[in-house]
Amino acid sequence: MNHYKEFSIKSNVRNKAMVETVAQMIFAICALLAVVIVASITVYMIISGMPAIREVGWKEILFGTVWKPTAKEPQFGILYVILTSIVGTLLAILLGVPLGLLTAVFLAEIAPKPLTKLVKPAVELLAGIPSVVYGLLGIYILNPIMFRLELFLFRDDPAHQFTGGANLLSAVIVLAIMILPTVINISETSICAVPGSVKAASLALGASHMQTIFKAILPAAKSGVVTAVLLGVGRAIGEAMAITLVSGSTVNVPLPFHSVRFLTTAIVSEMGYAEGLHRQVLFTIGMVLFLFVMVINISLTKVLKKGKAEND
Repeated sequence: MNHYKEFSIKSNVRNKAMVETVAQMIFAICALLAVVIVASITVYMIISGMPAIREVGWKEILFGTVWKPTAKEPQFGILYVILTSIVGTLLAILLGVPLGLLTAVFLAEIAPKPLTKLVKPAVELLAGIPSVVYGLLGIYILNPIMFRLELFLFRDDPAHQFTGGANLLSAVIVLAIMILPTVINISETSICAVPGSVKAASLALGASHMQTIFKAILPAAKSGVVTAVLLGVGRAIGEAMAITLVSGSTVNVPLPFHSVRFLTTAIVSEMGYAEGLHRQVLFTIGMVLFLFVMVINISLTKVLKKGKAEND
């Protein structure tokens, strides 16, 4: 009997060691696969985007303001497209992140449980709505409102080109709404994950509920909030279909009531019929977009690590 127990224990030890070894190998393979995928995408975008830069010139592409790819003498300036993506994304983040963060604070710390149970499913439903539906709603609801506002503001301006409401402002509002579920869900989860001792200690020191939220709980949940913002930025930059429908898709100076084109919409709008050099320039636009996302990810990651180091 003792011999049987000894054999069973040894067998279990061997099995556990084998399982752990296999698990470590699987984890290592998955991590390596993720690195290989990112590296492959990076190499592919560089290889696909560089031919147009060599032929047209990076100054003409990145700093040119005229986009006429099908003209007799084609021009491939994407400066206004780049500026539109930067301005539109920043405005969407400035509009959507505070609203999403305050909603997350409300759900996690202020709202009664019955109301939380009612609001959370609605927020999760927003995350599941396809982007094309946001675009259609923007066309039929938002664009007419923007057009009335445009008519009111520019009724005495003969030089203004009316957009019918399909302009930068409409695109920014749609993007801000689309990033709300990401910001709300991740921020609320991070706030709820803060240890109760942090809140208790703050209240014990005489801080009010609001002071505790903004001076103790949110700083403790900063890493999750930054992650929410990062994912929201990625959603805003990478969105194409919805803003194609509501932005007007015209290369223009990124002003609120101008019809504009984002980097993503430039690719979506013309890839179907582009060929030759025109198609190569669209790959260059994709490379620029990819570099933007990488720069933003690296920058926010550094901010997050700096914040953790300061907290430590």
